[in-house]
Amino acid sequence: MGSDDISQTMKVISKKVLAEETLSKEEIIYLLQLEESPNRKALFDLANAVRCDTLGETIFIKGVIEFSNYCKRECAYCGIRASSKIRRYRMDPEEIVKVATDSARHGINTIILQSGEDPFYTTEIMSDIIKKIREATKKPISLSIGERTPEEFKLFKEVGASKCLLKQESVNPQIFKSVHGFDYETRISLLKILVLLGYVTGGGDIIGLPNQTLGDIADDIIFMRDIGIKMVGIGPFIPTKNTPLENHPIGSVDVTLNAYACTRLAIPSVLLPSTTALATIDPNLQYKGLDVGCNVIMVNFTPAECRQIYNIYDDKRNVEFYQTTRELLKRKKRLSPSILKALERKEVV
Repeated sequence: MGSDDISQTMKVISKKVLAEETLSKEEIIYLLQLEESPNRKALFDLANAVRCDTLGETIFIKGVIEFSNYCKRECAYCGIRASSKIRRYRMDPEEIVKVATDSARHGINTIILQSGEDPFYTTEIMSDIIKKIREATKKPISLSIGERTPEEFKLFKEVGASKCLLKQESVNPQIFKSVHGFDYETRISLLKILVLLGYVTGGGDIIGLPNQTLGDIADDIIFMRDIGIKMVGIGPFIPTKNTPLENHPIGSVDVTLNAYACTRLAIPSVLLPSTTALATIDPNLQYKGLDVGCNVIMVNFTPAECRQIYNIYDDKRNVEFYQTTRELLKRKKRLSPSILKALERKEVV
């Protein structure tokens, strides 16, 4: 591919990125709409180069524990919404700590505690879980438990949590309200508070929500860049039976991959997972994400009997530790020394 194959707009964008200049909304929209072409290859190559230059070649492995599928919310796309007629479970605090301790032995980079918004886990219970996991594992702990009060998040940080994912889903208030139905301002304010509290704060959106435009996705990327987001979770919409959006089409894989690359260009040092939602559509797509700017994969340590019914969307793929790490090595991806040592102990490579 020669420089003559690249558009003038793409050349200008590349120069701005290399000069560490801020991309405009119009430039991000241009990148988001790219289809298979020399320009799109140039976008992916540029995003991958920025990732390598900023953070190196290592792919970070995070371990997810989905400890409860109870949720008080009625988000229109979610399979564990409060009114869903599904089997529910809650892991005991002692079991959560044990699973976290066991998962840490695999050399993972971070332990993610994920659940629906479940009031059963009070401030005291949640704080005790975080404190015990941190003391037992010395691993970074990331929370993905929905909205809590600023005071709770301050306490959770004091006892050992250092990262928190709270997706805005969309900074378009109309889209947010249509899929969530609760207070948009509270969500946006809380994200900013998490940044101020010193969390490695994660935001993110869903590609393909009703009435979403490329401009909306660009606004999400700019919002996350401007408030200091350091982790971003982006995935395609996947319809789920018995939800208000069960007949809405799957989100665009191409736009999702483009959004990964744009996010890397906008926030060069971001922790950017290639998400399970992509793997649910096609396992190869999750690995494709690692070639367009992503540098994180989340593997699932939830006990099998719980994992089967943590159904936030239909046919959710189980991203298993050993299978995933083997595939990453097969694809010549660099893993951390702690992961490699864990694999050697298990004699899986």
